[in-house]
Amino acid sequence: MQRLYRKRIVLGVGGGIAAYKSAELVRRLLDQGAEVRVVMTRSGSEFITPLTMQALSGYPVHLDLLDPVAEAAMSHIDLAKWPDLVLIAPTTADLLARLAQGIADDLLTTLVLATDAIVAIAPAMNKTMWHNPVTQANTQLLQSRGFIVLGPASGSQACGDVGLGRMLEATDLVLCAAACFKHAALTGKNVLITAGPTQENIDPVRYITNHSSGIMGFALAEAAVEAGACVTLVTGPVRLPTPDNVYRINVISAQDMLTACIAAIPCDLFIASAAVADYRPEIIAPQKLKKDPASGDGLLLKMVRTTDILATIAKHVDRPFSVGFAAETEHLLDYAIRKLKDKNLDLIVVNDVNNPNIGFNSEENAISVIDRELRTTVFAQTNKSKLARQLILLIAQQLNQV
Repeated sequence: MQRLYRKRIVLGVGGGIAAYKSAELVRRLLDQGAEVRVVMTRSGSEFITPLTMQALSGYPVHLDLLDPVAEAAMSHIDLAKWPDLVLIAPTTADLLARLAQGIADDLLTTLVLATDAIVAIAPAMNKTMWHNPVTQANTQLLQSRGFIVLGPASGSQACGDVGLGRMLEATDLVLCAAACFKHAALTGKNVLITAGPTQENIDPVRYITNHSSGIMGFALAEAAVEAGACVTLVTGPVRLPTPDNVYRINVISAQDMLTACIAAIPCDLFIASAAVADYRPEIIAPQKLKKDPASGDGLLLKMVRTTDILATIAKHVDRPFSVGFAAETEHLLDYAIRKLKDKNLDLIVVNDVNNPNIGFNSEENAISVIDRELRTTVFAQTNKSKLARQLILLIAQQLNQV
């Protein structure tokens, strides 16, 4: 179930009696590590109070399309860009019809039109309303547009009828939400991913390293598993939990990482997202280097190049489809193209680490991807989890064309 870890979910609450289940749904999503923001329709707030949903989610509930207070905190466009998944539970017959027609007359329906996230709906209505041909036609129309329909279930209803139309239970919806992120773009592929920094020892207590949280590499590993791949993740020192169904190898130095990567070949795809140290001290002092109190001189270290992991794998006899990363501070595309050619890569991913809002130690990133024909695909700034899924889909398309 860790598939929901760090996933951003907007929970939309429509105006039906099943809204009482939405309170438990918030708790269950949070239990699985998701981040949840709640958007309620006005009629939804008549069935369960916004205060209840705020207390459960830990964040103010979004209600109105034009709310000056809410706009100051998170505009409806920013809110539409934020989630990985928009889950509307309950989705009433009226709300389902408005979604099918593209009507944007409140915050929730406007958000759905403005988002590029996965949208899933959990119908909840009387059995006769559910079986009405208009409702069925609206449901089929939404499905044809990529909406995921969860349920409904069969059972007793608030009106006293028994039949199809009940909203799925919270525990079932959590399972369905996790399944929304699963697809088959890399089914049967063996994927090797590097993540995090490496550390090159100076002496027993000091080392040289690079800035890297490992978040992007771990997100790529999770996205690759969701795409059906068998994933080996070779990571430098980071404090991140291992994604479900990922085989993790912890390493320290660039040489450790290279050795682990070579051992993991053959594989179908290699994604080198780690921030590997380019240099290491030529000699590692066996004891802690001490300051000379009689001298104000600095410490002089002779540095030597580490072995280029990406270039080594890209020219291996069992060469996999090879994807590199270029973290640059200037001339981004020029340097990325040079790296693409020099290292014989299939794709290069470049981002601007001078931008304090993205890149190292940030939850978000913005990237450009360049292929062998120098075609560039730009991905706008978003959270690294969503960006990883977008990147894995692009890589899978390129890989499957080889």
